[in-house]
Amino acid sequence: MPELPDIEAYLEALRPRVMGERLLGVRLMNPFLLRTFDPPLDAVRGAQVQGLSRLGKRLVLELAVSGSEEPHYLVIHLMIAGRLHWRPAPADGADSAARGTGARTGPGRGNTLALFEFSSGALSLTEAGTKRRASLHLVRGREALAALDPGGIDVFSATPDQFAEAMRRENRTLKRALTDPRLLSGIGNAYSDEILHRARLSPLKLTRSLGGEEMERLRRAAVDVLRMWADRLAAEARDAFPEKVTAFRADMAVHGRFKSACPVCGTAVQRIVYADNECDYCPGCQTGGRILADRSLSRLLKDDWPRGTPGPGDIE
Repeated sequence: MPELPDIEAYLEALRPRVMGERLLGVRLMNPFLLRTFDPPLDAVRGAQVQGLSRLGKRLVLELAVSGSEEPHYLVIHLMIAGRLHWRPAPADGADSAARGTGARTGPGRGNTLALFEFSSGALSLTEAGTKRRASLHLVRGREALAALDPGGIDVFSATPDQFAEAMRRENRTLKRALTDPRLLSGIGNAYSDEILHRARLSPLKLTRSLGGEEMERLRRAAVDVLRMWADRLAAEARDAFPEKVTAFRADMAVHGRFKSACPVCGTAVQRIVYADNECDYCPGCQTGGRILADRSLSRLLKDDWPRGTPGPGDIE
């Protein structure tokens, strides 16, 4: 699932390509992608892109529509397997209808759900697999956009007290709390593993059991991990459009690295698996050497696993 650093990379790549450009139209290959009906998609045909932003794990295009005093927003939620691909407009100025699309050629062949055609090129939205979870909303006005916000705080701007209040709002496992979009914005399965490893905290530790020093350590880890990866992926996106967005990266400390040596202490990375979900951690750094694999975990995982968190098989 694309998370905060991945969405920031998409934004970095899209700004020089679509800011100030005209949206020539949106072609839906799968009608179930669109979750709104008013305003209709035709309302933004010819609109000018005047802003790009992130709303949690959603990508937002702000559009200036002729004759409307309110901005319109296209809100794209990639969910687990959704990805974006860019194809520049032909140099010869051919009509947009003649451009190559993800539905016929290029990345995501056969899995294209929508094509956003701009004066500068075409952005396709694809989704791997057979499950269709990605969504597109078109809303009018800032209040309608705000209604799509799950309400999680931004870890970059939150004070230590705000972060602690959000995390202790419910007595959940740290894994569950970090990935709850109502509490924190933009964090999913992959980066929560990396944050907990950096903070040296067990994924199953309960939020209300954290002392002040542990809570601040967790907050700093969240800021540092997300900033490091957001900066790294954004830098890569300046050179080329991010076509290979993945939850598994070679430089990650624990996520997706089951049985590999922890880069800090050398202990073999372990995992907790429940249904299609997985949590990776280092026993040496996070659990005092304990392997979290006994049967008593099954009920805890059932009751408190991050809802909607994908497993490795759901990502690629």
